[in-house]
Amino acid sequence: MLGFMNSASSPYRVIAVCTGNICRSPMAELMLAAALEREGLDHLVAVDSAGTTGYEAGRPIDPRAARRLAATQLLSEQHVAREWELDWFHSRDLILALDIDHYAWLSEAAPDQESLEKIRMLRSFDPAVAGLDLLDQGIEDPWYGGHADFDAVWHQIHAALPGVVDHIKSAVLRSAELQRQDH
Repeated sequence: MLGFMNSASSPYRVIAVCTGNICRSPMAELMLAAALEREGLDHLVAVDSAGTTGYEAGRPIDPRAARRLAATQLLSEQHVAREWELDWFHSRDLILALDIDHYAWLSEAAPDQESLEKIRMLRSFDPAVAGLDLLDQGIEDPWYGGHADFDAVWHQIHAALPGVVDHIKSAVLRSAELQRQDH
């Protein structure tokens, strides 16, 4: 069971995680935030991103990722890469790994079972790949490639968004119901 909001004023918190936080995870962050806004959930959910390493910390989003996001009117110039912090296991309700190495890293770093249960592969929410092995649910790093690789990442993230949004919507509704029962 996922951890839920502590109070009505606390948002449900989601974080997307990749290696350097300049390509895949900021794309996922901004695309998911936009999808949640379209569903009217943006005031109930906070989305951010981080990298498993500090290699790119302080740097902006990769220009190729920015270009791909801009093609759908998503602006990314405010993004600054940052490294994962261990206390985020407790402050996030859903942790989205972009590839199997991020999933493994997060799983090994998880301080407890509750934290471990929050970690999901992003593409596990894409019905086309949800039943596949975790190794086959990853999104390859586009950093070494060209624009076509960033387009592929965009499409892979996009295909998972409806499932992620439905999952979050269900979690937020369950949390609201639990809060009503507590009062």
